[in-house]
Amino acid sequence: MAGLRKNPRILIVTPEVTYLPDNMGNAANSLKAKAGGLADMSAALINTLFDQGADVHVALPDYRSLFGNHCNPILKKELNAMKIRVPEERIHLAEDRAFFYLNRIYSSYEYENAKISLAFQREVINNFVPLIQPDLIHCNDWMTGLIPAISRQMGIPCLFTIHNIYTVKHTLSHIEDSGIDAAAFWQNLFFDHMPSCYEEIRDFVPVDFLASGVFASHYVNTVSPTFLNEIIDGHHHFVADSLRRELVNKCNAGCAVGILNAPEKSFTPDTDNALACKYTPYDHVSGKKANKRFLQKYLGLIEDETAPLFFWPSRLDTVQKGCHLLADILYKVVSCYWQENFEIVFVANGEYQQCFKDIVRRFNLGSRVAVCNFDERLSHQAFGASDFIFMPSNFEPCGLPQMIGTIYGALPVAHDTGGIHDTIAHLDVEKNTGNGFLFEILDSEGFAWAIDEAMKFYRLPQEVKEKQILRIMRQSHESFNYNVTAGRYIELYEKMLNRPFLS
Repeated sequence: MAGLRKNPRILIVTPEVTYLPDNMGNAANSLKAKAGGLADMSAALINTLFDQGADVHVALPDYRSLFGNHCNPILKKELNAMKIRVPEERIHLAEDRAFFYLNRIYSSYEYENAKISLAFQREVINNFVPLIQPDLIHCNDWMTGLIPAISRQMGIPCLFTIHNIYTVKHTLSHIEDSGIDAAAFWQNLFFDHMPSCYEEIRDFVPVDFLASGVFASHYVNTVSPTFLNEIIDGHHHFVADSLRRELVNKCNAGCAVGILNAPEKSFTPDTDNALACKYTPYDHVSGKKANKRFLQKYLGLIEDETAPLFFWPSRLDTVQKGCHLLADILYKVVSCYWQENFEIVFVANGEYQQCFKDIVRRFNLGSRVAVCNFDERLSHQAFGASDFIFMPSNFEPCGLPQMIGTIYGALPVAHDTGGIHDTIAHLDVEKNTGNGFLFEILDSEGFAWAIDEAMKFYRLPQEVKEKQILRIMRQSHESFNYNVTAGRYIELYEKMLNRPFLS
């Protein structure tokens, strides 16, 4: 390890990222690999830390196909041989054919995911950690789950962040065959069965990657406080007992926290180039009407700026997002508010998309309901045009649409769970509190009740609504941003290092 530095050196290990600072290192602009919210969180955290002057490094797989072949492999070898490097290079790309030619980050096959993960972690453990000599390592999700074990072995504080409850399992022999000397730190890994000696478990007892990350890390965090509590209390059947127990142990030791993610910085209506009309909290009424008229015309809906417009922003799956609840009541809700030109816009892919298209066709709702494939610009436009967003999620580790919605003045109609609970409170106009409409019982009746509550608000006098939405947009802009999130991570880094993070 290097001597005491002015600013501690942080190595962030992530399989996903959407953008990096221009002056952070070679080819930063071309490095985009996204499968979900982890990419946005990684990018925003790295950028915020870097902008604040932190000594931050990032390790990524070299997804050459996704990165647009940013550097010819032959030329890269020649440059390395000549020892030509960008000054203060902080981006470290793991090289292996396992991910050179991928056109996506994750596979639907567990074996292939494990292969990618092991190749990535091999480079981090064998090459990047010795080269960078970090004072702290921040790992993200199961793809980095073995690194906390070697970090603990080396005495380097390690934070492990859980974004998704997914894992893979492989034996020590398989891990070692991939080029990782697991025999050096096997005692810090988590096994399905308690090992008695190395030889006994090497070939037969699997290592759980996600549970290992929790077990070996010095601190662990989920991406919302309530989701962490829900796991610990056993609310979610899909969370393995082994993972829950390890999180309970970390909580009992005071080494587990929930830190909310925040929307990516492009989500702000006063600078959003995807909107037909930009607006601020102070002119949101005219801005949202202009965006609504544009979206209605574009999608072939009834063109009425006074029509209540609801937006579905999340993928259409029944396991997490609860889209079947809306399918159950779609026709009933639209019919109930037919005279008010009640409208719904979906900008989402997923297994249930065809179901909604069938409902629209069956009941001739094409002028009231638009079902669209996901498109980034169209999604931004829908946030700018809508009055409300739907989030009847079964569970939410964090959730970003409910935060984005309030920033754009589109109030969430949502199930009270996980990160939604931490960011949305039921609106009370008389008390001047709250920023959405929550239902507690996860069924279509509860969802319909919350929609009715939203419509009661929509029918209030314009000056009452305007005052509430102005307040909500201002509060959301101040609360849901990565300066706040990065501040929480910096506080945790300082606690782990027992010293100031930035001098």
